[in-house]
Amino acid sequence: MSDIAPRHLRRAFPWLIATLICVHACMAVTRVTASLWVLNHGYGEASVGLLLSLFAVAPIGLSLWAGRLADAHGFHRPVGFGVLLAGFGALLALAVQQLWAIALGCLACGGAVAVAAVAMQREAGLMAQEPGELKRIFSWVALGPALSNALAPIIAGLLIDHVGMTASFAFAALLPLLAWTLAQKVPRHLPEPRSKSFREPPAWDLFRLPAFRRLMGVNLVMSACWDAHSFVVPVVGHSRGLSASSIGIVLGSFAIAATCVRLAIVRFADDLDEVKAMRTAMVVAMLTFLAYAWLPGTAGLLCGSALLGVALGSVQPMILSMLHRVTPPERHGQALGLRMLFVNSATVAMPAGFGMLAAATALAAPMWLMASLLVLAHAQARRL
Repeated sequence: MSDIAPRHLRRAFPWLIATLICVHACMAVTRVTASLWVLNHGYGEASVGLLLSLFAVAPIGLSLWAGRLADAHGFHRPVGFGVLLAGFGALLALAVQQLWAIALGCLACGGAVAVAAVAMQREAGLMAQEPGELKRIFSWVALGPALSNALAPIIAGLLIDHVGMTASFAFAALLPLLAWTLAQKVPRHLPEPRSKSFREPPAWDLFRLPAFRRLMGVNLVMSACWDAHSFVVPVVGHSRGLSASSIGIVLGSFAIAATCVRLAIVRFADDLDEVKAMRTAMVVAMLTFLAYAWLPGTAGLLCGSALLGVALGSVQPMILSMLHRVTPPERHGQALGLRMLFVNSATVAMPAGFGMLAAATALAAPMWLMASLLVLAHAQARRL
């Protein structure tokens, strides 16, 4: 694979990123449209929260299987399964616009992203020949969902306002077909065939590797930091009487900063040391979390969110790069599946925990908790 990696980087990588954007956009459009459909039909905010949590439930059950599938069959088979799952979910929501069908569609679209993303991340890792290329590649991989999250809600909103809900669901249903068309541009190459006597060790066996174990701990804390920020900003902003547009601007500053730092990593990847960059990001995030509740006004919260965006946005490319270096090549899919499992488990569990903690103590308590966990995670990162 190493001798054809440069050609893959030049020719296949843009198609891989485009495929990722389309699969993720199907989920993002379905998420926005389903949320508005539920509210328009009078089901209330609790139903919206339940629907949004469903997008993270399916990946918990599918991530490990997706990793094994990618290790055994390469890129196209798991991506094909993800495309079918996304198409099924979007078509079901389009054809049967009832709450149960839309909920099942949300579940399917969330699982589709997990299955396809594991295969795409594994394939992207094979396209690199050196650590600098890994960081650069995974910065682009992280930009794919960011771009989808930025554009998909706008397109969905325009379709809903000017055509209707059905048009937005139909647009989501077309995206998996486009994704599969783009995936065919990626050259096919199967993993080395395995002997009949080969027995794949369980994914959990990877935790015997000290570096992998520490990396997963750091990853879990950093993922929880994203959830803490998403939870606290609306709560703190509302308590201060900020308008919805001001809260949206604060959240947007986080996303813009995360996107910018990933573009910077693409440019300066060769000069970055993963562990030093990760430790610096953790210190910046820890200090920002401690001070966030006292930042003055909208401008203060905007600056704090931007700092968190820079810190947390820089971490994912580093973790994916290191993940490919600390695990055996034939088990990259399993490692990525485990990572997906941990991230989605945190996404399901953390918001409810943050809500109970804030209700029982102080509104900013989730951020103070994350600052404490970052201190512990920093000690683990030093040993990487």
